[in-house]
Amino acid sequence: MMRRAIFLDRDGVLNRALVRKGLPYPPRQLTELEILPDVPQALVQLRALDFTLIVVTNQPDVARGTVSRDAVAAINDRLKAVLPIDVILTCFHDEGDNCVCRKPKPGFMYQMRDERGISLGHSYMIGDRWRDIDAGLNAGCRTVFIDRGYAERWPLGAADHVCASLGEAAHWIASLPKPRGLE
Repeated sequence: MMRRAIFLDRDGVLNRALVRKGLPYPPRQLTELEILPDVPQALVQLRALDFTLIVVTNQPDVARGTVSRDAVAAINDRLKAVLPIDVILTCFHDEGDNCVCRKPKPGFMYQMRDERGISLGHSYMIGDRWRDIDAGLNAGCRTVFIDRGYAERWPLGAADHVCASLGEAAHWIASLPKPRGLE
């Protein structure tokens, strides 16, 4: 039996991104972490629909030397402690490293397909940036774009749904019929 997953970006989806000059930035330390208000209930709703909840996050500031791995780990650990998240996968590479795990490449999604039996065609990628949506499309997932109004380009492909929050995304996913034959 294949399983379904919700792949989630971290900053701007689960927690508040720090926006400067129209662009989002991750919290640099645990004290800056603010989980968005509708996130806990949205994740509970998605879990009740039998989705595996997997966070896939780019954290290139580690490679750039402006944030430590320990700070990223502390934020990830807090999120896992207070939210019903199954896995957090973190890419620490910068653009020039050309790794397979940095979104928009779907390396982490393929990894979860192989390790956890995730059916990518029956899964969703939810993100607030073009890289998230393009990664989901590259993996063959359905996509939900949380439009935060950032001053950057939109995804190359069209998202299946556009909304303003994870709560709205969860509500939309819950309104869709569940495919037969999946856990």
